[in-house]
Amino acid sequence: MDRYRIEPGTQVSLADFDTADNSQFDTTKKESYGLLDSLRQRLSELQRLLYAENKRRILIILQALDTGGKDGTIRHVFSGVDHHGIRVTSFKKPSATELERDYLWRIHQRVPPLGDFGIFNRSHYEDIIAVRVKKIAPPAVWKKRYQHVVDFERMLADENTVILKFFLHISKKEQRERLRTRLADPTKHWKFNRDDLEDRGRWPDFVAAYEDVITKTSRDYAPWFVIPADRKWYRNLTVATIVKDALESLDMSYPLPDFDPASVDVE
Repeated sequence: MDRYRIEPGTQVSLADFDTADNSQFDTTKKESYGLLDSLRQRLSELQRLLYAENKRRILIILQALDTGGKDGTIRHVFSGVDHHGIRVTSFKKPSATELERDYLWRIHQRVPPLGDFGIFNRSHYEDIIAVRVKKIAPPAVWKKRYQHVVDFERMLADENTVILKFFLHISKKEQRERLRTRLADPTKHWKFNRDDLEDRGRWPDFVAAYEDVITKTSRDYAPWFVIPADRKWYRNLTVATIVKDALESLDMSYPLPDFDPASVDVE
């Protein structure tokens, strides 16, 4: 999975990443479902261990262009994790109350406690990317935010937060097909937003913004991964494997009891 990890200092060009890559799993789409089941089971085991140990928290950040698959990734990859130990936050347009605070105020409140998974469906990066592309604020405002988020994530990492950031990378052609599917299926009309078409017209601007964000904010303690996302099954396997590997690398263990279990008799 290291091929998808962006090392600090790397100048990112998204054109160098194949959105339809499926090179890391020797399996078919149909066969992938069994492999994903195994990965979900392992994630469930690791989540219980994380919760029991209660020393660290996991923060997973998902970013993508429209239809990139953030919701699908959460649904398919993390469905086996105990709902008591996972917190999913979807960040939408800031409320009036949130706009009265600094832009990281609402983000910090949703960072998970020790022992929990936290998943951000969009995140503080929207306050650079969307603000930049849609010209919500001038460059003098959003250019400072690269360092803000680097420092924010450094603080979280120092406070025992394992941070994994995923950019779900789809092609413009694949986005067109997914938008057309939403229009053709009455059960998906609710997912279609005319603003998506405006954003599609800004495709080069969004790509440039993401390239800058990933280049400037990928760190050893908070790495970005550029995930091929045209194939949903491959996207799911890749994200699940990266999260599993990160958790296994923590070398966690169940805490020892402060009593002798053999001495206890439950009648």
